[in-house]
Amino acid sequence: MTERKQSPIAARAVDAATLKAFAHPLRMRMYDHLKDHGAATASTLARAMGESTGQTSYHLRQLAKHGLVEEDPDRGTTRERWWIAAGFSFTPDTLGDDAGTRTTLQVVQQHQLQERMRRLQEWLERSADDDPAWVAVASSNEVTLPMTADELEAMSLAIAEVMREHLDRARESRGRDGDEGRRTVKLYQYAFPLPPGEAGPG
Repeated sequence: MTERKQSPIAARAVDAATLKAFAHPLRMRMYDHLKDHGAATASTLARAMGESTGQTSYHLRQLAKHGLVEEDPDRGTTRERWWIAAGFSFTPDTLGDDAGTRTTLQVVQQHQLQERMRRLQEWLERSADDDPAWVAVASSNEVTLPMTADELEAMSLAIAEVMREHLDRARESRGRDGDEGRRTVKLYQYAFPLPPGEAGPG
């Protein structure tokens, strides 16, 4: 096996202590809200979460302490702070391999899986009544085939490179043309091996 290469869209890798700080139910929900809805204040998050402003303010400070959220440089006043999600990633080489870290990783990944399932289910339920132009371009793909680990890595990096090119292009055109005709889009990518012995199609 060759040395693993970093994805062109990979965000800052965090350590075990940072991931542990993130693995709190309310913090993860707040982070998801900031990702999906953009900048928000502690008060905005409190209303969205059904919590007190004191609670969201405290957890925002903890997230900020670990670099998981940051202040929006384009908004905010001396009386009100606006926060945005700061992208991050985690890999085995940055997290270590003790039992506590493995448990934390499972908590975070389980939350991510549940949130993705929730979003997909929500889309399925409303797609029949959504804009036909958007329904036509939504996609869902599945492929199963035998590969080597190196081949899977090469494919994943190539997909990430295409994603990066299109994300950069969308950001540039948004800065030039504004938000007219735009909607926030979710894109999930999974690639993982099936159990040994399960032979796929040739």
